Amino acid sequence: MHTPALLSTALLVALAGSAPAHAASSQQPRASTAVASDTWSPSQTYTAGCVVIFQGRYFKAKWWADAGQSPAQIDPAQPWLSPWEEVAETTPGCDGSGGTPVDPDPDPDPLQPVQIPLSALRADEARLTDFPLMQQTLASIRTLPNAEVEAVQPLRPANPENVRRVEGLVSNEQFEFLFPLRAPEYTYRGFLQAFAKFPAICATYTDGRDSNAICRKTLATMVAHFAQETGGHDAHSAIPEWRQALVHVREMGWSEDRADGYAGECNPTTWQGQTWPCGTFADGPNAGRYKSYFGRGAKQLSYNYNYGPFSDAMFGTVRTLLDRPDLVADTWLNLASAAFFYMYPQPPKPSMMHVIDGTWQPNAHDVGNGLVPGFGVSTQIINGGVECGGSAEHLQSQNRITYYKAAAQYFNVPVPGNEVLGCKGMKQFDEGGAGALPIYWEENYDWVPGNVGGRSYQCKLVTYQTPYSALKPADYVNCVIDKFPNVEVIE
Repeated sequence: MHTPALLSTALLVALAGSAPAHAASSQQPRASTAVASDTWSPSQTYTAGCVVIFQGRYFKAKWWADAGQSPAQIDPAQPWLSPWEEVAETTPGCDGSGGTPVDPDPDPDPLQPVQIPLSALRADEARLTDFPLMQQTLASIRTLPNAEVEAVQPLRPANPENVRRVEGLVSNEQFEFLFPLRAPEYTYRGFLQAFAKFPAICATYTDGRDSNAICRKTLATMVAHFAQETGGHDAHSAIPEWRQALVHVREMGWSEDRADGYAGECNPTTWQGQTWPCGTFADGPNAGRYKSYFGRGAKQLSYNYNYGPFSDAMFGTVRTLLDRPDLVADTWLNLASAAFFYMYPQPPKPSMMHVIDGTWQPNAHDVGNGLVPGFGVSTQIINGGVECGGSAEHLQSQNRITYYKAAAQYFNVPVPGNEVLGCKGMKQFDEGGAGALPIYWEENYDWVPGNVGGRSYQCKLVTYQTPYSALKPADYVNCVIDKFPNVEVIE
């Protein structure tokens, strides 16, 4: 299927359906076959079917896993690139079958109950998240209640401050000029509502940064990426390609009546499927089958593990958009999903907002990897696994550069001659970078003498994805309750 407007999505789907080089190569790996072991070892290699325990969770090798290929390296946005997949609790081993189910709670002598005041758990959470980057991130992702978002109208005097700033830079007439070929689902009011939902976008900075300049750069960056992700890409049109954005609201080739699309992480026996349970069709020919989480909206949001967190941020529950993914196409959420992606970090990547407004400052490790401020690093955040790192600029990345230059000129955004606009030779963000913010809660495995069973009864921050996010206040308590079944939370 030829879908130039959604090339990045198409390539990602293609990757999902093909194994990495280790799986396809006929050459025998140099290392010897692994010996079965309960705990993953960084010095060990594993063949397909091996099941290991890593940080208290169970992972199965989908194909040959080289020594040092850790289950922690699974990218939640591209899980198919890792040789590991998380599985329900089983018997570890390398018999090729993945083991057999076991009793998830085989302890015949459970620990005695431990009572912890809710106030103590909240104090632990506050202490563990009390550092600058976390506080900056929590402040930047704050949201406006939906009732106030629904009240937003063009030129309404009571619109939020950041919305009024955007209106001053993009009027309804300018919106028509910027997106003349857009799908009808994308509206000017929806554009303003997307900003309203996230008050930190185009907000007023009180530390000396130029608020209007940052907003103009934000708009130019968004327009450029919209043009690549959802553009018409018609080089023969009288309308320049940078103004052909928002043509597509749904991924080409998909419709709402197709079932089981992008449903690889819907399995209810995995924590992903339990944390973001996929919706199903209630009746008709697809009754009982999973809803499809194909690309929708200006950012082409895909997969249940993206729809779920977005739904939680918008509605306070994962269920709304897991049951009604069509809302990401047909309502103001089609643009709010792009704002959500702009605001939220994807560790070890910083948020795009923190890159654009200068909050993210690369450390020496980032600089050594070519990760420096500039438009190019925003492409790395969006689609670095496909477009970045090669010896020459990828066609998609080059498109984005062209679109950004045109949009920057339109919004009066300076483009210095030394700004890194592309991402060739740029390595991926990793744990050593300044943006490697740990935003997930995991069990603290420390041994604490004097505690019942020597257990910590605390969770800790980690960078790999778990069901519990530090960006959601209630999740620290949920983590402690889940990881320590003998805990009783008292008021």
